[in-house]
Amino acid sequence: MTHEGDSVSRRRFVIGAGAVGAAGLAGCTRQNTGGGSGGSSGGSDGSAGEDETAASDGELSGPIDIAGSSTVFPLATAFSELFKEEHPDVEFSLQSTGSGGGFQNFFCVGETDFNNASRPISPEEEELCAGNDVEPVELTVATDALTVVVNNDNDWAESLTVEQLREIWSAEEPPTTWSEIDPEWPDEELELFGPTDASGTYDYFIEAVLGEEGPGHRQDYSPTEQDRTIIRGVEGSQYAMGYLGFAYYSQSADQVKAVAIDDGDGPVEPSLETAKSGEYTPLSRPLFTYPATASLAEEQVAAFARFWMENTTNEEVVANEVGYVPLDEEQQQAQLDALETAIEAAQSN
Repeated sequence: MTHEGDSVSRRRFVIGAGAVGAAGLAGCTRQNTGGGSGGSSGGSDGSAGEDETAASDGELSGPIDIAGSSTVFPLATAFSELFKEEHPDVEFSLQSTGSGGGFQNFFCVGETDFNNASRPISPEEEELCAGNDVEPVELTVATDALTVVVNNDNDWAESLTVEQLREIWSAEEPPTTWSEIDPEWPDEELELFGPTDASGTYDYFIEAVLGEEGPGHRQDYSPTEQDRTIIRGVEGSQYAMGYLGFAYYSQSADQVKAVAIDDGDGPVEPSLETAKSGEYTPLSRPLFTYPATASLAEEQVAAFARFWMENTTNEEVVANEVGYVPLDEEQQQAQLDALETAIEAAQSN
């Protein structure tokens, strides 16, 4: 990874994330028991050896493999870049696979050290992890304002009620035109873009808007694991709608328009302020990363996990550069305490 200056721009992490994800595809091929680096070969040349986790001059080195949520991906990218400035011999491999895709295909089968997630790990994923001797440690890293976006030429849907949002995205007799939602709106076909069912954003939308006991998420839309594709799709059609994490919207605010959401007390626009205050309901949500306990036995993995948690209150990176709400000091201390307990357990074995 290269650096283009002392400060790290939010646009670079969000828009440039695809290149990092592509580079990461080659890195997550280790098949260890217990997660990530904790029992695997390291180094870019595939050679093995425990001494690879520390360079001859005492500096940290070795691999760190991260997969999971596309929403958390730009935050992980930001902190991996900053960490690498201090520890250039640490090699990061990052993939944007969706929360569920990361848990199912990489983390819970022991191939990555961290899984990012935009919703909590599910009981089924915990069971899969346990079956492979992978013990996840849940760490909250930020708060997101999941954002509904429409085309800039959409001058009728400035706001939506939660009920309208549910009607649009529900699998039960979903509308096909805007006029079916409101007869004063255009009699034009809805074009919908959103995350795939491997995404934590998809799961959270079902929980928060559609209801877990409801008919489910409509499937006649354009699903993608790439948030930039959602932006491009909505930008390209006057009658399009999509939803995605706030960080991606905030870097595309000139390309698409955010919709205010009315949860009963009037329309509220998504922003860092309304997410932090709790006004933006029901689409404010916590974001997570899950290190594997066994991987925390590796010094470079433990050091990066500490670095990330120590910076969860960093407004310059979390809010200004990436676009999420940082933790407060009390929240941060709780995450640091949980992490230190897990590191102690991993390194005492």
